[in-house]
Amino acid sequence: MRPLQKGRVEAARVSRARFRVGQPIRHKLFHYRGVIVDVDATCRASNDWYDDQALTRPPRDRPWYHVLVHSAAHMTYVAERNLEPDLSGRPIDNPALDAYFVGKKGGLYVKDTAGH
Repeated sequence: MRPLQKGRVEAARVSRARFRVGQPIRHKLFHYRGVIVDVDATCRASNDWYDDQALTRPPRDRPWYHVLVHSAAHMTYVAERNLEPDLSGRPIDNPALDAYFVGKKGGLYVKDTAGH
C-alpha cells in the first residue's frame, strides 16, 4: 500500500472539517456571525501571529477557517473549536460577499467558481 501524498493528506484533513465553504457560522467566544470562504486543514498562520492573536491557544493541528464577518468589512481566521453553525437564517452583510459567492441555496452561500 502506497502512503498518501502530502496534497492528498491535506485534502483528507479538510474533508474532515466540521464546517464548509459557504456555511454561515457564529463565533462562540466573540458572538459575531459570518460565512466561511476557505478552509485550511491546519493553522497556516505564522508563530508570531498565533502568539499574538490566538489568545485561547486553540490547536494548530485542527482545521482553521477564513470567515467574512457580518456587518463588517474584514475577514477573520478562526480555529474550528471556536465556531458553531449559525442557524438564524439571517443573511450575512459584508462588502466582499459578492466576490466569493453568487447567491444562497439551502441555507448555504454558493461559491463563485468562475472568480475563485
